[in-house]
Amino acid sequence: MAANEEVEPEQMGRSPRGAPRRMTAAETILARAAGVDRVVPGEYVVARIDAMMMHDIFAADVLGMLETAGIEQLDDPSRATVVFDHMVPAPSVAAAEHQAKARQLVRRYGIEAFFEIGRGICHQVMVEEDRVRPGDLVVGTDSHTTTYGALGAAGCGIGSSEMAYALATGELWFKVPETVLVRLEGRFAPAVAAKDLVLFLLRQIGSSEAQYRSVEHAGPGADSLSLAERMTVANMGVEMGAKFSLFPAAGATAAHEATGYAAVHEVDLATLSPQVAVPHHVENVVDVEEVAGLRLDQVFLGSCTNGRIEDLREAAAILRGRKIAPGLRLIVTPASSTVYRQAAEEGLLGDLSSAGAIIEGPGCGPCFGGHLGLLAAGERCLGTHNRNFRGRMGSPEGEIYLASPATAAASALAGAIADPRELAATGRRQEVAK
Repeated sequence: MAANEEVEPEQMGRSPRGAPRRMTAAETILARAAGVDRVVPGEYVVARIDAMMMHDIFAADVLGMLETAGIEQLDDPSRATVVFDHMVPAPSVAAAEHQAKARQLVRRYGIEAFFEIGRGICHQVMVEEDRVRPGDLVVGTDSHTTTYGALGAAGCGIGSSEMAYALATGELWFKVPETVLVRLEGRFAPAVAAKDLVLFLLRQIGSSEAQYRSVEHAGPGADSLSLAERMTVANMGVEMGAKFSLFPAAGATAAHEATGYAAVHEVDLATLSPQVAVPHHVENVVDVEEVAGLRLDQVFLGSCTNGRIEDLREAAAILRGRKIAPGLRLIVTPASSTVYRQAAEEGLLGDLSSAGAIIEGPGCGPCFGGHLGLLAAGERCLGTHNRNFRGRMGSPEGEIYLASPATAAASALAGAIADPRELAATGRRQEVAK
């Protein structure tokens, strides 16, 4: 199903005929941003940043550093974006005061791209508001800034001091990463989705091979993925340790396959089955059959990984006309206000609510354990988010499982981890009967 082909180091810089090889997508972006013709893995470059994103947890700290240092203005305020999405609505006085300070500094430094609580999760908002474009070099104070690779942009998370420097100067240094190619063939089977693909890749690649490397997805299977599906895969590239997780611009994936890579993996999408990450690490992934029947206390549908309209449609199609299991909590957080409104207009929120779901406003709360869905000791949650580390959603004695929206919906009905394929097959038979 997947193969790993190690590429000789000398192939990374030269083609078989001795000519300079074609640069990977990440190298092409870094070379352009650094103002040079070409770069090679291991080289250090100073590159101009196209877009910088901060969310509410770090915005006050970052901008406060500039204020303390006496920096009067940003290099280019139009490249900066601030999104309030993590501690929203503010769950404590401390959080409210932190956000108030951030609002004050946003005004002081002339950042016009400021999105208040309720607008949505930063990565979804950045895409919806056209704050990221193909070929951009993007940094953010959030590790899942790799999400922008779905657009063919090179995105990575950075620390507060790095962000302060980037805001003040407009640039940052980078070590050019080696590249791991993931070549995708085929199309997904029913009830199998992009979340299953990225969990399978974590199962195969782990969290060490791709450390400070660019993971680039190519082939006809990559071309078949929607933007939402690409965002899911790119979002979790950081869980492999990747610096960037990229899909080259639409229609251009085949051109990049002839390039030299540090490693190559091949996956036939048609052979994938629903996957589940089990506690307490994202690379601990098994086929759904291995954990089916494991009792759950909570199911979470949302996050920057799987809170888009396509994900809500998938879950609603399974839950429509049914009720979640007694004693189970189903929490739903649409990824943005745009997604929320569209889901309302399509009747999806009604379907989810009628099934027993709690519909929360757009935000990150349950995903990172901020609020609005914490676990008690001994409780289990299956969610569509991106991390299942011990204590991430509350008690360190709780357990977190990760899966696709279809698996989440099927599991909510069963009150235990369930294979969504039988429900999908039942739905198809019912449609045929009509």
